[in-house]
Order: sequence, then structure tokens, then C-alpha cells
Amino acid sequence: MIALTLTDLKSSTSHLFLKDTFDSFCFIEGEIVTFNTFRIDGFIQKEFFDPGAGLPEYSFWKNVREHCFAVIRGKKTPLSFRFVFSLSPKKIEQLISRNSFPVPPQEVQGLYLNIHYDGTRLTCVTGTSFKTFTMDKSLERAWDEMAEKFLLQKGIDFEKEL
Repeated sequence: MIALTLTDLKSSTSHLFLKDTFDSFCFIEGEIVTFNTFRIDGFIQKEFFDPGAGLPEYSFWKNVREHCFAVIRGKKTPLSFRFVFSLSPKKIEQLISRNSFPVPPQEVQGLYLNIHYDGTRLTCVTGTSFKTFTMDKSLERAWDEMAEKFLLQKGIDFEKEL
């Protein structure tokens, strides 16, 4: 786990709400506080769709981004917001196979990005969750490095917190 402060608030929120930067991430949950508190669960309600649609467990950010932006759009800055993203199961599997990590992909609950705005600063904290206990931290370290590289490639400035 690493904690990063995203130093350019305007650019970072633009990447979050206006660009497709995070669109391929699974959207786990979110909360936006403006004049009310809006909570969004990213879990897909499969009953809403036609049977046999072959849906993933969670929505992708690209499918909820505009709804979230509609909530924060206006003259006043939100009091706070937080979003939990996860690398998609397919990308988790690719990361594990590319690096020959000893953990089976189905044992990984998620590789997370927790993005939080507290009214003054925007932070991103990585997280790793397994369905079973493991002492091996190689996947966690690789995910932390991958998250930093991702932000750098997208031009999102950050400072590592100690």
C-alpha cells in the first residue's frame, strides 16, 4: 500500500471526471458530498438486464463517470468525494501471468485505487485484497509500482506520502 497526494487538483479531477483515464477500472463504490451525500454502489444489479447478458460483477468507471460528474457540476466545489476503483479481473490475471506471481488470479479479491478528496487535497491510496491469506507481498509491490507508473504515464502529478 502506498499513499500519494495528487498535487494538481484541477488536472487530476479533469482526468477523473472529464477524460477516459480511469474508464477501464471497475467502479466498486463512491460517495460525493455536496448539498446532500450521494452514495453509489458499483455492484451490477443483473436482474435489471436481460438474462444471459454476461455482465461483470462491477460497473466500469466509464459507465458511471458522467453520473458522478453531474452530481458535482456547478459553481461550488464538493465538500468531499471518494471513489474505490479496482483493476479489472482480466487485467489482474494478465499482471499475474506476466510476472509469474505464485498467487492464482481467482484468489485476488482486488487491486484497488482509493481516491479521496477531503475538501482541500486529493489523495490516492493503493490497496490489495486476497480471498485467502498469503505472506507473499510481490503482487502488492507490483501493484503499487504499476499504479505509480499509470499516474505518471497519464500526466497526473503526485507526491508520495511517508
